[in-house]
Amino acid sequence: MEIARDVKGELKSRANDYVHEVYELVKKRNPDEKEFLQAAREVFDSLRPVFSKHPEFIYNGILERITEPDRVITFRVAWEDDTGKVQVNRGFRVQFNNSLGPYKGGIRFHPTVNSSIMKFLAFEQTFKNALTGQPIGGGKGGSDFDPKGKSNREIMRFTQSFITELSKYIGADMDVPAGDIGVGKREIGYMFGQYNRLKGGYEAGVFTGKDPNHGGSLGRKEATGYGCVYFVEEMLKEKSNSFKGKTVIVSGSGNVAIYAMEKAIELGSKVLACSDSNGYIYDPNGIDVETVKQLKEFDNKRIQEYIKFHKGATYSEGCTDIWKVPCDIALPCATQNELEEKDAAILIGNGVIAVGEGANMPCTEEAVLLFQANGVLFGPAKAANAGGVAVSAMEMSQNSMRLSWTVEEVDEKLKLVMRNIYESCHNAANNFGHPGNLVVGANIAGFLKVADAMVAHGVH
Repeated sequence: MEIARDVKGELKSRANDYVHEVYELVKKRNPDEKEFLQAAREVFDSLRPVFSKHPEFIYNGILERITEPDRVITFRVAWEDDTGKVQVNRGFRVQFNNSLGPYKGGIRFHPTVNSSIMKFLAFEQTFKNALTGQPIGGGKGGSDFDPKGKSNREIMRFTQSFITELSKYIGADMDVPAGDIGVGKREIGYMFGQYNRLKGGYEAGVFTGKDPNHGGSLGRKEATGYGCVYFVEEMLKEKSNSFKGKTVIVSGSGNVAIYAMEKAIELGSKVLACSDSNGYIYDPNGIDVETVKQLKEFDNKRIQEYIKFHKGATYSEGCTDIWKVPCDIALPCATQNELEEKDAAILIGNGVIAVGEGANMPCTEEAVLLFQANGVLFGPAKAANAGGVAVSAMEMSQNSMRLSWTVEEVDEKLKLVMRNIYESCHNAANNFGHPGNLVVGANIAGFLKVADAMVAHGVH
């Protein structure tokens, strides 16, 4: 018994030393990449008990290998605006890990895009994709191009230039991009058309997020928002609770936010507020999602226009103040690090019972810890945000089989995927000594799938 305790203690100590040493190495190699380091630290902290049980991962250098992307591609994107002036942006694609399948992850067009954000997103995507149970690896791409205020022709010229360079590195069995912030079915359509023009054929599976009339999957647009709500629903069920009769606030007003609101309302809740980058709207009668869809998906207007159509609704400048609205459930669906510790404290003070991350890492580390310390149910992004990529993988399957599933079929498959993800996270948290901690559970469950594959494939 004494010997067994000594061995356990030695393994735990070795595991802690290993995690610390590798994290210091990652910090040294990536000193200015704060978003990537934030994501790596969260995963590392969760994995300490894994290395005690699986010392073979230490011998195989899994942590060193899994935090170094397979490749980072950076390229110039030159294009001509409507005045005839040549503009230059920077393009990125981070192919992080393909141990489970082709690299898979969105393309983001936003002025904030840089190498740190791309690496953070691709790193998270690797584990998120593993959690779906689909045979896909992790990648992410984008550009600091801002599509706001650009004409359709400018967007077409930019995306064609972008994909002309990126086409050298992607393919249905190599790397399959999709949409993300600033990239919807219009942008995917332009890139898909240019890719096939360059290749001289028709490779349906090289992009996902396509128009359903042109090889896309029904239900893809709704998938991330619906999936987030399905995940939170599973958390609530565990506590014999539900969305019915609850009040909800949702940050953002893009695809993820719109369809998270739609599904939350369908499940019996009242959504009180949503936002865009300028400010937020509050409607005590409940947000009318159809109005938000019209404004954001069709008219390309700011969210403050909502109050013109709904008496009693108010608009407030400053999007982060949305967290001051009392609610039962909060769904941050806008962007990374939008919900800070002070916001978490306000939500807790107002009685929030559950938080589901619809965006990628929208809560700061301090905010997450505060939610957990106060017993708030917390669904981390790499689990709660996985619905979009799950349906993207379904689109790949449909393209390969040359068929199309109905929206009902896709939605049923999505529900099952999100339920399975919840169970994987829940079980991993329990098995490794952190019951109820879905952050730890998601990190461990995703990591184990990737790490097992890396060991099986040998050192490369």
